[in-house]
Amino acid sequence: MIERFQGLIAMGGPVIAISAALSVATLAVILYKLWQFRASGVGRHRALRAAVAEWDRGAAPAARQTLATSQSYLAPVMARAFAADPQDGAATRRLMAEAEARFARLERGFRFLDMVAQVAPLLGLFGTVLGMIEAFQALQSAGSQVDPSLLAGGIWVALLTTAAGLAVAMPASVVLSWFEARMAEERALADHALSVVLGPDGQGAPLVTSQGRAVPAHG
Repeated sequence: MIERFQGLIAMGGPVIAISAALSVATLAVILYKLWQFRASGVGRHRALRAAVAEWDRGAAPAARQTLATSQSYLAPVMARAFAADPQDGAATRRLMAEAEARFARLERGFRFLDMVAQVAPLLGLFGTVLGMIEAFQALQSAGSQVDPSLLAGGIWVALLTTAAGLAVAMPASVVLSWFEARMAEERALADHALSVVLGPDGQGAPLVTSQGRAVPAHG
C-alpha cells in the first residue's frame, strides 16, 4: 500500500504530494470538529428545550432545575438569560454576543474546509496542465518516431492529479455543508430560546442577533 502510494507521488509529482498533505489535514480537521461537536453537546438540547418550555409556562424554579441537568454548551447562556432583566437591552445584547461567540468557536476550521473544497480541484487542474506540457514536450523530442502510447501515458499521468484534487475536494465540501447545516440549526434554537426567555408575555421588543436578524418576541 505504501509502495503504491509512493508510486503515485512519483508519477504525479509535487501536486500529488500537496494533495495528499491536504487530504491528511482535511481528515484531521474533520475528526477534530466531530469530536468538538460531540464534546460540546451539539444537538443534545432536550433538557434545554424542556427548561425553556417550562419557563414559557411560568414555572421558573422548575425551568432552572431542568436547565441544571443540560449538557448543552448553550446552558450557561440560558442560565444568564433566566436571571437577566428582559427590559435591559444591554444585557440582551451581551447574551446574544456570548451565544455568537460560542458559535464562532464551533465554526473554527470551516474556512479551512471551504478553502480545500475550492483549491484542491484547481490544484489538480494545475497538475494536469503541467503533465500535458511534459507529454507534448516528450512527443516533440521523439521527432518523427512518435509512439502513440507515449502520449497516452502522459495524459494518464496528467489526469491523475485532477482525480486526486477532486477526491480531496468532494468529501471536504460534503462534510462542510453538513457542519454548516448543523450550525444553522443551532443558531435557530438559540434565537428561539432567547426570544422566549427575554420576551415575557409577548411584551418584549423583537430581539436582534449579532448577525442582524430580527427575532420576534414570544407571544
